[in-house]
Amino acid sequence: MSIVRSAATLRSFREQPMWKLLAADRAPVIAALLDNVLLQEEKVLSASTLEERLTRDIETLRAHGYELPNAAAGYVREWIDQGWLSRRLAQGAPEEELSLTTDAANAVRFIVGSTQPRRSATESRLATVINQLQRLAEETDGDRRSRLESLMEQRDRIDREIERVNNGQITTLADDRALERARDIIFLAEELVSDFRQVRDEFERLNRDLRATLIDHEGSRGHVLEKLFSGVDIIGESDAGRTFQAFWRLLNDYEQSAILDDAVDTLNSRTFAKSLSDVERRLLRNLTTLLLKEGSTVHEVQQSFARGLKHFVQSREFMENRRLHQLLGVAQRSAVQVKDQLRTNANIGFTLTSTGARVASVAQWGLLDPDLRMSDTTMEKVPEGELSADALSEMVLRSEIDSRILKHNILTLLEEKEVVSLAELLERFDAGQGLGSVVGYLSLAAKHGQVFDNQRCSIEWTGTDDMRRRADAPTVFFRRERAHEFKL
Repeated sequence: MSIVRSAATLRSFREQPMWKLLAADRAPVIAALLDNVLLQEEKVLSASTLEERLTRDIETLRAHGYELPNAAAGYVREWIDQGWLSRRLAQGAPEEELSLTTDAANAVRFIVGSTQPRRSATESRLATVINQLQRLAEETDGDRRSRLESLMEQRDRIDREIERVNNGQITTLADDRALERARDIIFLAEELVSDFRQVRDEFERLNRDLRATLIDHEGSRGHVLEKLFSGVDIIGESDAGRTFQAFWRLLNDYEQSAILDDAVDTLNSRTFAKSLSDVERRLLRNLTTLLLKEGSTVHEVQQSFARGLKHFVQSREFMENRRLHQLLGVAQRSAVQVKDQLRTNANIGFTLTSTGARVASVAQWGLLDPDLRMSDTTMEKVPEGELSADALSEMVLRSEIDSRILKHNILTLLEEKEVVSLAELLERFDAGQGLGSVVGYLSLAAKHGQVFDNQRCSIEWTGTDDMRRRADAPTVFFRRERAHEFKL
């Protein structure tokens, strides 16, 4: 690459989120905050949880003299705009989830890692390179003779090792060399987790590019559209998709997972593991869980994009977007054609009503405080009245039907007769509540008696005003066999 091309590439790279974070005025504080909340225990947080933890850390930094004028929500918005935080709304989630972008994670890891110098040329790294080169040379060797010689050498070496172990000559790796190799493994594991984010970002970019291709395509059918209509999972069939699926199958292989778990448990029981830091031991102990969690997130994103793209095509939504894209293109071309003929402030005889809406993240919404909307529940003190107990009893009688008295009347007659009619009840007992007593008897009959609507009868009663009244009513009977239903 020529020096000019190299300089141009690096100049364009300077506009990327990673370089912007490294060159930010408050890069040390930003890196410390992002490392503490999104690179330690949890890699994905809900918006409210992230703001809560950032608020706590910001207050701690302010107490030690750091100048941080904005609130946590303001910094979250700024970091999203800068491309340091990515947000997504998972299916069924009540609020947005935020995580570091690949560029931001690499920048923070570079800054934090620079404070922990390590030997760049370690024995374990050299051994890894040698072993991988040797294995690659053997597995790509198609010569039968040399392949057999290599296998024989491996067998002889294993036989000699077995003989030494049988003779009690067991050689173990020194603690300092074992510690060095363990830290190299942890470093590789951290890079592997970072690779998951990169694959996820690749899926997001691929999803956007495919949708843009469908919208920009002018023909009736395109290559991408043909594949989608044929049921091909384009995202899964991409280079990133095939690579991830191969890794995902290996990670979900029961035998491989068991080997990995056993190896991690064994290493954690070794004496040299005590020299690891708390963060290193935690990462080594939870390595399998961490890889599965990160892999599950990427797998969910891949499947979500694949389903969304398929729905985008099958619902013909892409055609609506394509039409809108074409109309915008026509408007832009027309504007370019008349830009030299009309001044920007010229009156064109058309009034366009500007509309707009304030777009804000869900994380910026404030919680409803019920105290702010509570109505006044104070009660005025009413002067004491002269209402007597008798007057109060009379008011109750006028407003409610006294079912207790009616049930008592029914039970009294059922002790004398097997069957009692409504007319007999009104003849024997006064209707203390007038028409209300009649309605009460009919209501009790509907629940506990027999009502014959097609057989009418004439009933009479004396009301509270001492006037005799008569009415036609359905024939009603109460039977002694159901007397227990009237027990008071």
